[in-house]
Amino acid sequence: MLLAGSALELLAAEPTTHHPPAAPTTAAAPAAPKLPFATAPQWKSTGVLIKPVSDETHNIVSIKDPTVVRYNDLWHVYATAYSTSARTWSMVYLNFKDWSEAPNAKLHYIDQNPNLRGYHCAPHVFYFRPHKKWYLIFQSQQPQYTTTDDLSKPETWSKPMDFFPTKPPGAPRLWIDYWVICDDTHAYLFFTGDDGHMYRSQTKIEDFPKGMSNPEIAIQGPRNDVFEGSMTCKVKGTGTYLTLIEAIGPARFYRAWISDRLDGSWTPLPSATTFQNPFAGINNVTFEDGVKSWTRDISHGELIRDGYDETMTIDPKNLQLLYQGRDPSSGGRYELLPYQLGLLKMDVSGKKP
Repeated sequence: MLLAGSALELLAAEPTTHHPPAAPTTAAAPAAPKLPFATAPQWKSTGVLIKPVSDETHNIVSIKDPTVVRYNDLWHVYATAYSTSARTWSMVYLNFKDWSEAPNAKLHYIDQNPNLRGYHCAPHVFYFRPHKKWYLIFQSQQPQYTTTDDLSKPETWSKPMDFFPTKPPGAPRLWIDYWVICDDTHAYLFFTGDDGHMYRSQTKIEDFPKGMSNPEIAIQGPRNDVFEGSMTCKVKGTGTYLTLIEAIGPARFYRAWISDRLDGSWTPLPSATTFQNPFAGINNVTFEDGVKSWTRDISHGELIRDGYDETMTIDPKNLQLLYQGRDPSSGGRYELLPYQLGLLKMDVSGKKP
């Protein structure tokens, strides 16, 4: 298989309430973190919202691996595109006020920025509050980052920089699909390798983006079960983190794990680990009324965040997933598969596919 790449408002700090010291008591064991959903949700999908659109210098055949935030009353989407004219993976950018406007939003080709010509893909965007900068993370093949003060101006992204001076011990042969998330003390770089492993590196918040540790395995399993396109998010209102990893079955789908620490062990989410019972896959997705079933793949995407900062917080009561899908009858070379983007929304109707 050839390589591919793989919202809203800044979260206010949680208020702290001060109480007078209480008399010493025997501490109770902390309760295990719980998710508001015990099993995978049911989803409703839109039709195709974002298509590959070519111009006189870019013959684009797919748009995939999206990253998305809501900022200044606009949706901002960066994504991978494959250009048959350039014969490489690059990135595109678009923004729009409402999802209904997405099909007509103008694509901006990131290789128009001289700093970002050539092979760069699988973007992940966020605002890093300690630096008061936007960061765009991507694969080049190694993990790289670029920064800007204005994510709506792709021409302003800086020259890409490497996270590692050389390929570190512990990295797989094909390291891909990079994702950054931070807790109160550390920044973590997660990625996959099409090899049954999700990897984790980390550095102190004050050292980011420098000082990443040698990768270690965070999640492992059969190759097709822990494949690529991972994302790790903090679940709002809980002490829980959620990781999704794309898997290969009769069609692409997402499996899920939970943990109470970004540097801890991960537990599979019940009933969200198989093609028959995925976190997000064709077996728990229906399409909106009047929308043709346009894909069987629920592939490399990103959960919509409740914010846009480095904590990658999601609202479990309003789950949405911007994802890539394709015509089920399409086939051939991977880079030529006609991926397009659609949006999953949590279906609270109680109906199952």
